[in-house]
Amino acid sequence: MSFSRREFLQVLAVASAAGMAIGHKDVLAGNHSAAQRLYDVPKFGNVSFLHFTDCHAQLMPIYFREPNVNLGVGEAFGRPPHIVGENLLKFFGIRPGTPEAHAFTYLDFDRAARTYGKVGGFAHLATLVKQLKASRPHALLLDGGDTWQGSATSLWTNAQDMVDACKLLGVNIMTPHWEFTFGADRVKEIVQKDFKGHIDFVAHNVKTTDFEDLVFEPYTFKEQSGVKIAVIGQAFPYTPIANPRHFVPDWTFGIQEDHMQKMVDECRAKGAQVVVVLSHNGMDVDIKMASRVRGIDAILGGHTHDGMPAPVVVKNAGGQTLVTNAGSNGKFLAVLDFDFRGGKIQDYRYKLLPVFSNFLPADREMQAFIDKVRAPYKDRLEEKLAVTEGTLYRRGNFNGSWDQLICEALMEVRGAEISFSPGVRWGTSLLAGDTITYERMMDQMALTYPATTLNEFTGAEIKTILEDVADNIFNPDPYFQQGGDMVRVGGLEYTCSPKAPMGQRINNMMLKGKPIEADKKYKVAGWASVQEGVQGTPIWDVVGSYLRDKKVIKPLKINTPKLIDVAGDPGISL
Repeated sequence: MSFSRREFLQVLAVASAAGMAIGHKDVLAGNHSAAQRLYDVPKFGNVSFLHFTDCHAQLMPIYFREPNVNLGVGEAFGRPPHIVGENLLKFFGIRPGTPEAHAFTYLDFDRAARTYGKVGGFAHLATLVKQLKASRPHALLLDGGDTWQGSATSLWTNAQDMVDACKLLGVNIMTPHWEFTFGADRVKEIVQKDFKGHIDFVAHNVKTTDFEDLVFEPYTFKEQSGVKIAVIGQAFPYTPIANPRHFVPDWTFGIQEDHMQKMVDECRAKGAQVVVVLSHNGMDVDIKMASRVRGIDAILGGHTHDGMPAPVVVKNAGGQTLVTNAGSNGKFLAVLDFDFRGGKIQDYRYKLLPVFSNFLPADREMQAFIDKVRAPYKDRLEEKLAVTEGTLYRRGNFNGSWDQLICEALMEVRGAEISFSPGVRWGTSLLAGDTITYERMMDQMALTYPATTLNEFTGAEIKTILEDVADNIFNPDPYFQQGGDMVRVGGLEYTCSPKAPMGQRINNMMLKGKPIEADKKYKVAGWASVQEGVQGTPIWDVVGSYLRDKKVIKPLKINTPKLIDVAGDPGISL
């Protein structure tokens, strides 16, 4: 394997920051010995799980910036995952300037990303999976969902590229969310044909609307080292609200806490000695559920994209439950080991490993598959649309620079005064000076309902929309948080009080220095409506034409609302 000068320097930087002694020989040998030291996770116990989640169809290595705003309200204030930046490093005891500091925070993102290189990529993830399974051949590989959606190739292949990649990766068990945006028929086709005999697709909380029959298997049993294990699936509970209802018209969802308890008890009655929930609830919901449902040993969670270096240990009537969340975009792989002896779990070890693609050689079989599946689309993916002079990123409770770019493109191309873009968490990052290719643009908008819209809303209607989304995010009861971050807004300025009661969080709405009038109508552009039958130019055509016209994107002023009563919050750093 050959290395470019840039890759060579990145390898040295990673090794140095990790406190390793690395020589030229290590690099020329494909970085094998240095990678072994960085990814050395000693075998522990006799029951093991490998877990990734929310990869959002990213087969290739990418950049991904962690949030600098992740506010927690109510009991979640100041508790993981609502800790960012330096506060996160202090909380988890991570040394600044290390690869882990870069992986888990936004700090000095551009410089650190240039030092350590890209993250993720299924070929590099495959190498790490195989390395860990060499010492844990019994380990189960769990996929937490949001796997089939988020890239151009997944959209264009109707998710087939990701289905085949996960089979090749060796996924054992999966639970879903954005998968449902390909429609009920496509999901059933994949589960019944592609996954049969390969991947168990579990979701206890998806039922038919007529007789409340289970649509999928609620759980699956496995055995490791003579220990009987149950894995229960928890699909995203608010799918018909966060995504178009007409894609899954005959299915109901929900948290279904009582049914979860029933499933846990049923698994225990059938002899399960270890019970794990593979969840797509989001971490706050999982923490609440863990406090109320007894008998779950661990919840391996997803949806909120939180890269958590350690589990939250939640006490409940049955003892305790470990609650984790394993980041996104293929950037992390979690390792959970249990020592099960004497009829109970005696101890555990947990590690969330960042997947540095320059530090893990690509698995040849997986890379060959990726190259093959991308080949028909190569020219289209690599089209150069523009160059960005500033960092482009999305993740955070409020606008990111990618969101700002989309909002400005909507206003200019559609002739609107205000623009709304959905507060989705998926979307890769670009560094200052990078070329915006068609592929990187599509990372921000590859979904099955891409139509843009132009509507007239009164000021009162705009406030209602913003208040509704704000309550979805900042309701102090996690069971009423229905996914995503705050709607991204272009043109409009406002203040936000996350801790205020419902209906009182959004104030001082201004447009071009003038107060928004309740009865006045404003032209508002948007996209990704969840209503059925919406027609309009796809968002990628709108943004694509904007980028081709601009050619160079100057550093963007991000339209972040003024936040009230957040001083001292460890979940914010502006």
